[in-house]
Amino acid sequence: MEQYEPDRLPPARRRAVLSRRSLLRASAGGVLAAGGAGALGACGIPPAGNPRGAAAADDHSAKERTVSFSNWTEYMDVDESEKRHPTLEAFTARTGVEVRYSEDINDNGEFFAKIKPQLAAGQDTGRDLICVTDWLAARMIRLGWAQKLDPSHLPTAYANLSAQFRSPDWDPGRAYSYPWTGISTVIAYNKKALDGVEVRSVSDLLDHPKLKGRVGLLTEMRDTMGMTLLDMGKDPGDFTDDDYDAALARLQKAVDKGQIRRFTGNDYTADLTSGDFAACVAWAGDVVQLKADSPEIDFVVPDSGYLTSTDNLLVPAGARHKTNAERLIDHFYQPAMAARLAAYINYVCPVDGVKDELARIDADAAANPLILPDRAMAEKSREFRSLTDEEETAYEAKFAKLTGA
Repeated sequence: MEQYEPDRLPPARRRAVLSRRSLLRASAGGVLAAGGAGALGACGIPPAGNPRGAAAADDHSAKERTVSFSNWTEYMDVDESEKRHPTLEAFTARTGVEVRYSEDINDNGEFFAKIKPQLAAGQDTGRDLICVTDWLAARMIRLGWAQKLDPSHLPTAYANLSAQFRSPDWDPGRAYSYPWTGISTVIAYNKKALDGVEVRSVSDLLDHPKLKGRVGLLTEMRDTMGMTLLDMGKDPGDFTDDDYDAALARLQKAVDKGQIRRFTGNDYTADLTSGDFAACVAWAGDVVQLKADSPEIDFVVPDSGYLTSTDNLLVPAGARHKTNAERLIDHFYQPAMAARLAAYINYVCPVDGVKDELARIDADAAANPLILPDRAMAEKSREFRSLTDEEETAYEAKFAKLTGA
């Protein structure tokens, strides 16, 4: 196999990471509900007939040496010119398969609405590989709009996938998907703004009198509710309606007494840097960048645990080049490729065995548990369980009432 020599990367741009996060989870509630089976029928698009995976389309991979890959903006490594993607070029050099790479995903719901008519009609979307957040990946699998992957084409991915990400409840054993990156939710704080207060938990955020009016929580329901459930000793991967309502009441109490300054999207980063937030629930990819630029910014992983979600690679129904797409997935599970990607995007790397490779590129990144979780941190990771359409609608409505959305 051709050896890949990573060059030293320019520092990842904070603008890139923050703009990525501001859109990542957008419309997870309203559009998800609108994209459900009932809504599909209401707008004249019948739900897919196969509830667990699309029938294999004709695969043209052998005679058409190409693969079309749709991804998010700023979610692929670039060289110093910012015009070339070295890991994609390495794939083409090794396999002879050209990659048509598009940064045409700006929002999960918007992208789903764009490809939904073709998927429902059993047509090719023009994309062989897509990258979507876990809740949308789960929906596509449930609707039968993702093709089951061939393990024989994914030996490296299967061997190197971190145990933390091997078996989400929406895709046990990763039969239909592989994670592109993990997204951790932690507590971030501004050392100067804390004024001597020690923050170790969500309870500290919600109860410490010196933090009153200087705490931020996220408008993303799964992150805020998941972290609150963990703080209350509940597993966000296995909770009841009563558990959810109890966590909601806990947050409502904090809102009523003025503890919470506001619920935010990605704009919490400005509040945290300025000190308007002394502490907040935050996404780790942002914290890595903020900490690099502002030494007063730091983070803590509560003893109760933290929430992890994923962006995931899927082969949509009707894709013409499934084998080539699977080979591309497998390519990014080579440690050298995974290290290059992690060094640029600074989110959690789902690939085992990359530490030495990453250290050659960026020693600080290789030592950062927000990028390469050690065993202790991985063991604290929890996922928010899959929701039924009915739960999604009800939970999001209750949360919207809390946040004033």
